[in-house]
Amino acid sequence: SSPVARTGGRVLVDQLRIHGTERIFCVPGESFLDVLDALHDQPTIDLIVTKHEGAAANMAEADGKLTGRPGICFVTRGPGATHASCGVHIAAQDSTPMILFVGQIAREHKGREAFQEVDYAAVFGSMAKWAAEIDDPARIPEMVARAFQVATSGRPGPVVLALPEDVLDNMVECVDAAPYRAVAAAPRAEDAQALASALRAAERPLVIAGGANWTEATVRDFAAFVHAWDLPVACAFRRQDVLDNRDPHYVGHLSLGVNPKLAERVETADLIVAFGTRLGDIATDGYTMLEVPRPKQKLVHIHADSFELGRVYQAALPIHAGVEPGAAMLASLQPPAQVPWKSWTAGARADHEAFVTPPKPHSELSGVNMSAAISHLSSVLPEDSVVTNGAGNYAVWLHRFYAYKRPRTELAPTCGA
Repeated sequence: SSPVARTGGRVLVDQLRIHGTERIFCVPGESFLDVLDALHDQPTIDLIVTKHEGAAANMAEADGKLTGRPGICFVTRGPGATHASCGVHIAAQDSTPMILFVGQIAREHKGREAFQEVDYAAVFGSMAKWAAEIDDPARIPEMVARAFQVATSGRPGPVVLALPEDVLDNMVECVDAAPYRAVAAAPRAEDAQALASALRAAERPLVIAGGANWTEATVRDFAAFVHAWDLPVACAFRRQDVLDNRDPHYVGHLSLGVNPKLAERVETADLIVAFGTRLGDIATDGYTMLEVPRPKQKLVHIHADSFELGRVYQAALPIHAGVEPGAAMLASLQPPAQVPWKSWTAGARADHEAFVTPPKPHSELSGVNMSAAISHLSSVLPEDSVVTNGAGNYAVWLHRFYAYKRPRTELAPTCGA
């Protein structure tokens, strides 16, 4: 049957439904009234209204981080968009899938500095994976599908789409898109063989795990790998929830206030397997634990984005792979009957347990004992509790004394916002 005429706003909402959107965060604005009208008639999507665009964007980023699906945010033009920019920056540095839809002036007024006119591609171009404007209502299905694809594929991140108000209120006949399917690179067979050879030749290996989009399969396969090979695992900045912190292979968090003994192990390791993480400045203590551009440790770097491989560090073995297919590769590697680093792993774990044991309180001190308070929370909160924090030195206590037990329970921005 031929397509039915719909407003651009209704076409847009229909695409969001097709792509599996369950909730939208927004501050209502006059520049996207047709979208709001269409949402009123769409019972499968919850609309969550906030008082400030910054809050809406942060909530959408958090939604994307916890679900692995794009968090959706709508804001109005001009100041609405600039207020939301902090959430876009968080999504960029945290590799969070997110789509920000911004109301825009009518197409006929563009280029005249009309009321609240902003060039969103210019403003968000350095922050988002893709920033564009839909200038034809017939292309809404195409561009929304592309937004979902870009936001979720490779290294996830934010997309910004501007919506001229006349594009949203025009009637159009167009065909809907099919639901998006995220794409991830798979490692080559020779990559697996080379990694296994590097592990077999190592004496002091260390895994640094991080990145985004860790599914249940990723967590399961990664844990199977480190157990089979008896490997010590340090988590990158604010990615502590990718491995149960009670696991004897978890040896700490490469964060602000890092355990000095863990930092020493990073520097003295003869093999670093960086899985999913970019190896940013905090995880490497200002790029000092690993020398730039060629670390003295043999580096295997596995990442979903080929652009990150060689961006700062030249790995001895760069592997382009998403975390889920990458973890499946790791789990498939056959370990030797015995590994020579059992005492190395056990020592790293012992160092970690000593570091996270709260010191005995001094009776002469007054005030709140933060180490004891966080340790208590760690022992009494349900394992699936989501713990959220922002920037500030207070977070050092949380990172040190709270043990994460389940994936996607650490809601903390790596950009410090």
